Amino acid sequence: MKLSTTLTLGLTLTAILLLGACAGPEKHSAKATDKLEPYECGTVSKLHTYKGVFLASQPSEADFGQAKKGGVKTVINMRHASENKTFDEAIVVNKLGLTYHNPAWNGPTELSDQRFDEVRSLLRSAERPILLHCSSANRVGPMWMAYRVLDEGASIEQAVLEAKTIGMKSPDYERLAKDYIARHKKG
Repeated sequence: MKLSTTLTLGLTLTAILLLGACAGPEKHSAKATDKLEPYECGTVSKLHTYKGVFLASQPSEADFGQAKKGGVKTVINMRHASENKTFDEAIVVNKLGLTYHNPAWNGPTELSDQRFDEVRSLLRSAERPILLHCSSANRVGPMWMAYRVLDEGASIEQAVLEAKTIGMKSPDYERLAKDYIARHKKG
């Protein structure tokens, strides 16, 4: 009986610590860090943070509540509404009082200059902390590449490395992002 009680107490404390980790204000504040860092929150399988931007795969409905508790102000979802069959993300996010943007695209044919421009503009101007996501973080990668090089002055090599770390797997997305960057880079 004692072992069972100790085990239950240990599991309960672990669960509380894990839930608190993604709700702690120190984690969601715009940290002065120059590197991409892995992060954990709820059920999000891929999650990284960099200067007040959380780069992620699809959060669950409950994860958005945790993100709000942790200080997230803006959600940028790059998935089409029809891709999420489990809940209406716009309704969930708006009910939480978070700002919601949906510059949706899926596949190389939808990865246009307009989408790059829109997401870069949101990353520059939206209230932070920001949660930028798609389904697997594959679509987050090319947007992050463009933002990091064109808006923050990172090298293309560094941006590609970060994009792949975040979850970009598509060679087409990498190619399109490099092309966009080359056409928009000044000097």
